Amino acid sequence: MTVVERPSDGHRLPRWLVEVVVVPKLGVNDPEGEAILGGLRSLGYTEVDRAQSGRFFSLTVAAEDADRAREDASRMANQLLANPVIQSFRIQSVSPISSITTPTTL
Repeated sequence: MTVVERPSDGHRLPRWLVEVVVVPKLGVNDPEGEAILGGLRSLGYTEVDRAQSGRFFSLTVAAEDADRAREDASRMANQLLANPVIQSFRIQSVSPISSITTPTTL
């Protein structure tokens, strides 16, 4: 797992890949989702009842553990990534980032 140093105290923290999905809340107009649904139906996919559009964010977060990375990403989503009036979000996954070997200099 890759770790980063916290500048203030030199403490090394593991890095986590956190995936966040933001979608319109139920009842909020979703023209892109409606267009996707119409397109799918025109292609013969009549079994699809609903299509919802959204945004996907992939964040690299330095945190003590997966729970803390999830909490931090949740705060980020509440404060910036999603508009809480018209959007909801979910943390799709939290995974440790393996150490990445950096090329050596010649």
